[in-house]
Amino acid sequence: MDLNLGITPARLQQMVETALDEDLGRGDLTSDYFIPAHIQAQGDFVARQAGVLAGIEVAAVVYAAVSPQVSFESLLVDGTRLERGTKIARVSGPARLLLRGERVALNFVQRLSGVASLTARYVAAITGTQARIVDTRKTTPGLRDLEKYAVRAGGGFNHRRDLSDGVMLKDNHVEVLTAAGFNLTDALKAARQTLPHLIKIEVEVDRLDQIAAALDGGADVILLDNMHPDLLRQAVAMIGNRALTEASGGVNLDTVRAIAESGVNLISVGALTHSAPALDIGLDFEIKTATRLA
Repeated sequence: MDLNLGITPARLQQMVETALDEDLGRGDLTSDYFIPAHIQAQGDFVARQAGVLAGIEVAAVVYAAVSPQVSFESLLVDGTRLERGTKIARVSGPARLLLRGERVALNFVQRLSGVASLTARYVAAITGTQARIVDTRKTTPGLRDLEKYAVRAGGGFNHRRDLSDGVMLKDNHVEVLTAAGFNLTDALKAARQTLPHLIKIEVEVDRLDQIAAALDGGADVILLDNMHPDLLRQAVAMIGNRALTEASGGVNLDTVRAIAESGVNLISVGALTHSAPALDIGLDFEIKTATRLA
């Protein structure tokens, strides 16, 4: 699978260095005091459970930042389906340095592979429907770009990266507009006159009687919030081809199939990033040279 992290090398380097600084503090006291500098080791990243790989190239950046004395070899690419016991990557060099980067490298790979693995389960659950699984902005602060990358690795799609990616009038926006005496349809039409033509407008509704105002205002996407699949079918029929439809709220692995079968185009799932469990991946060491120096 050919995936792009979607961030600059400088931004990724900054994220990695922040994580290393957080973990190392003033130094790795255990390794520095107990592991002789001359001992060489090799470590294999190994899946301890089945899932989907994501973030292995981030682990490579971690070890490159730890020291140029460390060699990192990726054995698999992100997006690969893993079985328990699958070897993912190999790192070699001074044992002290491998230990120094171990936790940070694993944190990235475990977290991102967890997001990719959960996403893949949602994608599999709606196979054969027209719907797409998309993420939300409910991400770990500072890790949004990587977590959204992991969603793509799992076969999902990205919603807005940030607030500047598109207009999305949610319930609180609409409530403020209404309280201020603005008509939603007129407000949408006015905004369309000044927004760049490539910017899309999405409007959230939670009742069928709200759909007409959004469509009349020229909304490109209607977000159908917390609607039962039967209600979703009615909403999809009302909207027709006038806008894309997105279902949100109450989405889990037990409900997502019925939601997809309602005919919606998109299903946004916050759990992909805010509730994905880390995938169990370990780093198994093999000592290469441990002879005591004279």
